Amino acid sequence: MNIYELSPLPLKEELTTILAESGSVRIERIVSTGQVSDWYDQTQTEFVALLEGNAVIEFDTGKSAAMSNGDTLLIKPHERHRVSFTSSEPPCIWLCVFFD
Repeated sequence: MNIYELSPLPLKEELTTILAESGSVRIERIVSTGQVSDWYDQTQTEFVALLEGNAVIEFDTGKSAAMSNGDTLLIKPHERHRVSFTSSEPPCIWLCVFFD
């Protein structure tokens, strides 16, 4: 698989592909084309890398992170957050690693 190989765009919903999973670790590729999310309150740590596109992740503390190509972020367990913006052109290609 090529991480940059995409389905026909635009997408009505985010496309999540599990690339690998074992025990308490899961690696996902997520493709967003303008979608936003509800609030997440996850039990695992999440390492996020935005490989392409522009996005904003907001935290319920009022802090936010504007992200672009190559930016990374570490989200701690139960750190409530949501994706409030994703670019559609170019699409956002995320690499997310969830772990305990």
